[in-house]
Amino acid sequence: MNKKPFAELGLSAEVLKAVAKLGFEEATPIQSETIPLLLAGRDVVGQSQTGSGKTGAFAIPLIEMIRPERRVPQALILCPTRELAVQVAEEVAKLSLFKRGVRELPVYGGASYERQLRGLQDGAQIIIGTPGRVMDHLERGTLKLSEVRAVVLDEADRMLDMGFREDIETILAQAPPERQTVLFSATVPPLIRDIIRRFTRDAVSIRIESQALTVPAIEQVYYEVERRSKLEVLCRLLDLEGVRLGIIFCATKVMVDELTAHLAARGYRAEALHGDLSQAMRERVMNRFRQRACELLVATDVAARGLDVDDVEAVFNYDLPHDGEDYVHRIGRTGRAGKSGKAVTFVAGREIYKLQNIQRFTKARIQRGRVPSLYEVEERRMETLFERLRETLEAGAYRRHEDALDRLLEAGHSPTDIASALIHLVTNGTDKPLADGVAAKKEPTALVEERPSPEPSRDRSDEPAVTRPFQDGPPPSRRPPRSGKGAPAATSHEAGMTRLLLNVGERNDVRPGDIVGMIAGVTRLDKDVVGAIHILPRQSLVDVAEAHEETIRGKLTGIRFKGRKLAVALAAPSR
Repeated sequence: MNKKPFAELGLSAEVLKAVAKLGFEEATPIQSETIPLLLAGRDVVGQSQTGSGKTGAFAIPLIEMIRPERRVPQALILCPTRELAVQVAEEVAKLSLFKRGVRELPVYGGASYERQLRGLQDGAQIIIGTPGRVMDHLERGTLKLSEVRAVVLDEADRMLDMGFREDIETILAQAPPERQTVLFSATVPPLIRDIIRRFTRDAVSIRIESQALTVPAIEQVYYEVERRSKLEVLCRLLDLEGVRLGIIFCATKVMVDELTAHLAARGYRAEALHGDLSQAMRERVMNRFRQRACELLVATDVAARGLDVDDVEAVFNYDLPHDGEDYVHRIGRTGRAGKSGKAVTFVAGREIYKLQNIQRFTKARIQRGRVPSLYEVEERRMETLFERLRETLEAGAYRRHEDALDRLLEAGHSPTDIASALIHLVTNGTDKPLADGVAAKKEPTALVEERPSPEPSRDRSDEPAVTRPFQDGPPPSRRPPRSGKGAPAATSHEAGMTRLLLNVGERNDVRPGDIVGMIAGVTRLDKDVVGAIHILPRQSLVDVAEAHEETIRGKLTGIRFKGRKLAVALAAPSR
């Protein structure tokens, strides 16, 4: 399909001004074909890849058809997830910036009904929502479709997979029969064809061929890795590639939680994103990722749908996606805006045949990679440290310590020994260069080629000889607050539980879910062994089952958690 300049698509001056402000001059193929048809009032069924500009393809004609003087819903866009609804609403807002009187409103579950009611009462004309929340408003009578002139189903196949078929059919049946219907779907299975037959009128089909589905700038590679070794290989690749912003996809919510806990225990700044999180928590996690407050986002497919973040360096398919469409959606998170990116996929056993089907679907070559050795990872780390030292020396961006060096030289130490000792100290004795003052990540000790232990292994030689609390520097007070108004007791009141004291708290950005995930992931114990959790400014009190107290203390003490070496002690009784 040919691209056309926006100026040739018959758009208003206001929309052209908004498009120019966004920096676009030429429409994408799907936009070039779809926009004229929708402006002419035709129904359209489109098949297009992620990142192809399909949101603009239906949003621009909707904005053009809105009558600003009519303060009622005139267009409805249905999306499978809250995240995608928010993303589409943001795109509509940008494109309608100069169209006075045109208002958009996202409606989705997990958000305030009152805010959505105010938006509807204020006269929003373009409603972007998930089927469930749209149905709620229809049943309450707070949303009326009597003047809706167009309905868009975005990612229709995904909505059907999520069980929204009855809701979609009910919504379409309530919209005026003379409305315009637009449907975008990666695939067109029988259920989609049935909806097209029943609810569209002489729809025009537009399809982007599958060979255009993947982004050429993305380097795609796969590794044959047994399930028990995936974590070790992932950590090696993260360190070797120096990934500063990446997304890791898992098949289940449980796997997301477990992997996030493992990565956090090894010192990576990782956050979990899945459907069990509250909407407020999901938005907080996504904002932290967008602002680079965490380096790795571990997510399920549905939770990450609609996530739009620039500069994602790599996408890891920790678990193989279900089909080629999911693979395309996943890797489309990197290599955006013409930038390079990398997609890494782990396969085990007979999954290699499933990967071959994905390759046939995308018509892209996914090269086989060789798992890097620990030696290669260490060499890369030392090379990074060398470059940082060289740049610092050449820039002269350091304070001189001649007195201290003279004293060491006078004591008989050679310059080479002094430099080696300094490197030893700055890397915590691991030869792992630190990044911006953050302690080195805990390296998995099990070789990939060997059978790793079921939990992250710890080198006992790294632990202090005398095991007492807060070896990493105690907070101002070792004792938790005295029992009283608003202060948790130092002992658990629940039978069969004992209370532990951790040297991390609110100031380390610790949340109860972080602690539960870390304990379950590192110890491989059930989450039920964790009871009440009290987060204090500098410490945390955690109730655990007495039967597992020693195991938990032994496995957690000394690991890196939230940027600190974790110290775990029995909470002393209040005095």
